[in-house]
Amino acid sequence: MKFAFVFPGQGSQSVAMMAAYGDEPLLRDTFAEASAVLGFDLWDLVAAGPADVLNQTVNTQPAMLAAGVALYRLWLARGGAVPAFMAGHSLGEYTALTCAGGIDFAAAIGLVRLRAEAMQSAVPEGVGAMAAILGLDDAGVRAVCAEAAQGEVLEAVNFNSPGQVVIAGDKAAVLRGMAQAKERGAKRALALPVSVPSHCALMKPAAEKLRAALAGIEIRVPALPVVHNADVATHTDADAIRDALARQLFSPVRWVESMFALRDAGVRLIAECGPGKVLAGLNKRTLDIPTLAIADAATLAEVLSKTQA
Repeated sequence: MKFAFVFPGQGSQSVAMMAAYGDEPLLRDTFAEASAVLGFDLWDLVAAGPADVLNQTVNTQPAMLAAGVALYRLWLARGGAVPAFMAGHSLGEYTALTCAGGIDFAAAIGLVRLRAEAMQSAVPEGVGAMAAILGLDDAGVRAVCAEAAQGEVLEAVNFNSPGQVVIAGDKAAVLRGMAQAKERGAKRALALPVSVPSHCALMKPAAEKLRAALAGIEIRVPALPVVHNADVATHTDADAIRDALARQLFSPVRWVESMFALRDAGVRLIAECGPGKVLAGLNKRTLDIPTLAIADAATLAEVLSKTQA
């Protein structure tokens, strides 16, 4: 059976998130590699918190990358088959590329730390915002953004599932967009607890810093295809991968289209490789094929058995 791995991004982190997988030396060893790059004990931060420090963008991004890579290494060590495709939601795209052999793990840890710092410095805290719009179709959310922008930045940035689209931009514009979305019939408009308005035009300065950093990092053609957020495409050229990663910062996450692309390529099972079940929940509302979350030791064993059948 053809299956794919998908990797979660920010928002799936939590203190003690690796404890559900048991005391596996392979997991600790992977985090030790990340800690050597970062200069502090990432495993201790993930295991014990405090939560507000783990939730800082500059810590969340390397923590989620390390978690996904560690679990994929454990998957292979348990005899798991190599998937036909990989993809990742926002930050998770870096995890997918690392697991697919496109970027060395140590380089990826440093890169996502830089990415986080660039994102945070691009927009002062309190200037930007994000909100989830529930119950409006894509066209309706785009119309809301066009009307509510009023000369400021306001864009639809995460197409997560049918009827769930995230908007981002200048804070005042996001607030106007939330109000207009409700007037148009949205079931809910929820402000997200983030300090960075990801994937909108406000991130273009961060994207330029990231592009410069990517130029100095070895990128290889992945050993298996990775579907990118920005263009719903797989790339077999290192410069095209660099470009896709830079554009991702100010381009929408086209998650629904990416999942349809996997299905249309013959994928019949998707496994979410990382803490939490966010992507499995989104995909349940999108696809007619299952997404199983590898959220603990038991679900790891379950997915292993299903993919070996």
